[in-house]
This record gives sequence, C-alpha cells and structure tokens, in this order.
Amino acid sequence: MEFLIISGLSGAGKSHTADVLEDLDYYCVDNMPIALITKFAQLCLVAGEQYEKVALVTDIRERANFDELFKVLDGLWDLGCDYRILFVEANPANIVKRYKETRRRHPLAAPGVSIEDAIASEIRLLAPVRERADYIINTSDLTIGMLQSEIYRLFVGEDAKRRFVVNVMSFGFKHGIPIESDLVFDVRFLPNPFYVSELRDLSGLDEAVSNFVFQSDVSAEFMKKLEDMMKFLLPLYVEEGKMSLSIAIGCTGGHHRSVAIAKALTDYIDSLGYAAQNINRDIQK
Repeated sequence: MEFLIISGLSGAGKSHTADVLEDLDYYCVDNMPIALITKFAQLCLVAGEQYEKVALVTDIRERANFDELFKVLDGLWDLGCDYRILFVEANPANIVKRYKETRRRHPLAAPGVSIEDAIASEIRLLAPVRERADYIINTSDLTIGMLQSEIYRLFVGEDAKRRFVVNVMSFGFKHGIPIESDLVFDVRFLPNPFYVSELRDLSGLDEAVSNFVFQSDVSAEFMKKLEDMMKFLLPLYVEEGKMSLSIAIGCTGGHHRSVAIAKALTDYIDSLGYAAQNINRDIQK
C-alpha cells in the first residue's frame, strides 16, 4: 500500500495537490486528525486492494496535536506501512497575495497578529515536517496545470504514458461533430468507397474498404503526416498532465473513410505505447 502524508503551508496548494492525486486513484482524506491516522492505516491495510494508494492531508489546523505527528508516523512502520511525506510550500509573499485574493482567514490568524506573522509562525512550526519530507513542491510560480505536471512527474513517471487515454472516434459530418472532440480531422477529400458498388455496403473495418482508401497516394501521405503530428503532440499532452484526448475523424456518413483512418490511427497510437481506444460512432446509422 502506498501511504502518502501531504503537509505544508496554508495557501500553498495542498487541496489542489490532493485533487490531482485523487485523479491518480489515490484515496484522499483532507484534514485527517492525527489521533486517527494509525486507526485509519490499520483499516486500509485490512481492506487490502480497496485502498492501494492513500493520501492524507494534515497540517497546522491540527496544531493542538501536532507534536504527536512523528510519533504516530513512526508507529506506521510497526504496522508494515511504508509512508512518504509530500511538503507543499510557497514564498510568503505569494501566500499573502493568495489570502488577499480569496479573503480567507489564515489558521494562525488572531487579533493583533498580521498575516505575515501568522505565515512566519507556520513556517517555524512546520520546519521539522519539511526536514523529514521525501518530496517538496514550491508552488510560488506554478499554475494549477504546472502543479499537476510536477505531481505527475513525482508520482506517475513512466506510467503516465499508459494512464493517458486516447479515444479515436470516426463519425459522419451529416450526423454532427462529436461535442467531446479535442481534435477534429475532415477526411472527405480521400477516395470514397461509397461510389464503388461492391464496397458500398461494407465498412472501413473491412479489409477491402481499407485497401481501397489507402491505395491512394493522398491517403498514404495524409496518414504519414497524421502519425508525425501524433508523435509530436502526445508527449506534450502527457507532460501537461492531460488525462485523455479525444480525436475525431470525420467523413460524410461515418461508414468508410473515417472508419478506416480511425482504425489505422488507433493502431499507430497503440504502437507508441499509449492506451488507445477506437470508437465508430455512426457506423451502424
């Protein structure tokens, strides 16, 4: 079981961090009372595969019991629970700016205590946690997308490629463009099997139709350019932290050309090591 403790400065982005980890199949609990961590870990270990990856957010909101944190965490080793600590921080000036923008109250705020002093106190109190952290992320200059990419780099690594799902959908323009499309390609310029009587009632999944489409030099050149584009774009989408991509290939009715191209593109993307799915939306219409 992966057991991750998320801690860090208020306003640094711990909640966004937990949201990203949740998308990576972590079971996330925000503001977990320190006194309950051991019991929760025991329940997760008993449950087995149901809780393979767990992330708990604990921070200065639990300041009354914070001195017990390391004692509790050290006890996890006795349970056979291998934990790691992720510390999320930001420069004080950035945190002040974020609090002013959101108009939220800092956990250490009190009458006569400025936001700057509250942040300084929090940094001091959390210094021992930071020292024991396995990972430290400074979000001062990170957008949400950049934070997501950094979390992917730390906790997904090479597996990010297989987690990135590419849906390749064929469709017919006369039935409308799929609203979920990220990229749309119009292949109505390719040779049309509809006008060949022996191919009309077949689909782009049939070898005869596919051979007809790809015997054209234009089809071969288009496919090569499309493959080159995918080889260039897909790693960039993964690096950005995108979880999925929908590619729509359209012809007139969605039976022949788009189906053949979509199938070939799906096979190519799969050969690159990505999780590719082929969907033929209008093939039965």
